Amino acid sequence: QVQLVESGGGLVQAGGSLRLSCATSGRTFGRYAMGWFRQAPGKEREFVAAISWSGGTTYYADSEKGRFTISRDNAKNTLYLQMNSLKPEDTAVYYCAGTPTLDSNLYYIAREAYSYWGQGTRVTVSS
Repeated sequence: QVQLVESGGGLVQAGGSLRLSCATSGRTFGRYAMGWFRQAPGKEREFVAAISWSGGTTYYADSEKGRFTISRDNAKNTLYLQMNSLKPEDTAVYYCAGTPTLDSNLYYIAREAYSYWGQGTRVTVSS
């Protein structure tokens, strides 16, 4: 069983930055493909970014390309999401997710692909 705990959310002005972290338990984090999703009020949970367990492959939703950076530190069992140039439409609860995979370069963008989810951290961007 893997537990995921997000942190780093908060209130920020438009144009500002935040860095989200996702701390994981268990000794197999280094073999998990990981992702970030978000859910705004009244909307479906949507994909933000994904990373392979090697860290060598990443993928972003179009609206986040060039502004967000997903990364991981397998030695610290931690996933990150650096968010720059934040916009009010980025306001949401952000969730990290993970799933085991045998392929070091594989990532997933579908919610259904992930086995484990954190409880979320709230990000509010004021205009």
